[in-house]
Amino acid sequence: MRRALAGLTTRGRSFVAAGCTAIVCAVVLGERDLLRAGVLVLALPLLCTLAVSRTRYRLACARRLEPSRLPVGHESRVDLRLENVSRLPSGLLMVEDKVPYTLGGRARFVLDRIEPRGSRELAYRIRSDVRGRFRVGPLVVRLTDPFGMVELVRSFSLSDTLTVTPPIVALPASRLSGAWTGGGDSVARTVASAGEDDIAPREYRHGDDLRRVHWRSTARRGELMVRREEQHWQSSGTLLLDTRRGAHSGEGPGSSFEQAVAVVASVGVHLGRAGMGLRYVTDAGEAVAASREFEGAFEGQLLDALAVVRPGAGRALTPGLAALRSGGSGGRDGDGLVVAVFGALTAEEARAVAAARRGTATYVAVLVRTVGGGGAADERARMLRAGGWRVLAVDSAAQLAGAWALAEQAGEDLSRDGA
Repeated sequence: MRRALAGLTTRGRSFVAAGCTAIVCAVVLGERDLLRAGVLVLALPLLCTLAVSRTRYRLACARRLEPSRLPVGHESRVDLRLENVSRLPSGLLMVEDKVPYTLGGRARFVLDRIEPRGSRELAYRIRSDVRGRFRVGPLVVRLTDPFGMVELVRSFSLSDTLTVTPPIVALPASRLSGAWTGGGDSVARTVASAGEDDIAPREYRHGDDLRRVHWRSTARRGELMVRREEQHWQSSGTLLLDTRRGAHSGEGPGSSFEQAVAVVASVGVHLGRAGMGLRYVTDAGEAVAASREFEGAFEGQLLDALAVVRPGAGRALTPGLAALRSGGSGGRDGDGLVVAVFGALTAEEARAVAAARRGTATYVAVLVRTVGGGGAADERARMLRAGGWRVLAVDSAAQLAGAWALAEQAGEDLSRDGA
């Protein structure tokens, strides 16, 4: 009852004040009619408070986000199901789903009545123009009386998470790291050349493709041996993102940092869907290791990480460059692919990046130009090219597709020349 009295609305409090005032004046003036009116005015909100406090609604709530992960600027649909699991019909309900302001503010609905064992389905849409991880919910139900005298708030504990990822730029489908290094025509050939299929061949089974016969093992074992299923994850690469605050300029979605994040997301999704096993590192060290659980696992982990990445206070690229050399085929001698996305680089940093190249792996540097850094960026690009890197210079992620196509074409020409 005390909680219900605390839930008196402005109208209810006004009625209580008016009723008390009328009663006091009636006693002072000796007016019985005024006393009756005062008692009536005072009794109405009190009776409403008693009725609402005695309400024993049992409500169940379910929420679904479709999709629960989406790129910046896209919409997600939120479906709510509110069920009355009690034996009594509900009264007037005001339903409010708490939504961050970034996603469009709160979603409010008014339900007149829910019959016993009945349910109501509600839906609304949310979107965000900035990436991040946002909490949707919990659902708040406001119980009120027909006169609007009392309002009680009851909240569910259920909430869901919406992940807004960087925008994804579609890149042209063409040959990948094998073409750039001159080592083959496809991901499958790069896998075979790595030798891991040759290490553990198995006996021939009825129905196996004869094109997968491993003749060297067959001659050694004296029985027909075939290569295991090609493990596309063995064609691996590394993504590096420079998150240093001092290396980027601008604020908001148009900043060089946000463009760099979008570049990494686009490249990661493109290569991951092409069958490459990737890992993601930052200037501070390794962040997401390659996933072998199932196809698409790394893509989800990468996008989740990029959704919440923020500019860091670090000043050195040393940990990130060390991570390139510490693991992955890009860090060892042999075929592989390293794609590093940088902001502004000093001459010393450019020399360190150029020296990080190892073996025959393909190293691609994507330089996101910062405000006022055009001339310096061109000089850093020349230094990286001299160190064996392929360099793509872009002003924004929207230019990545064109630059990527030109870089792949240049790689194919180099492969033909080398042949």
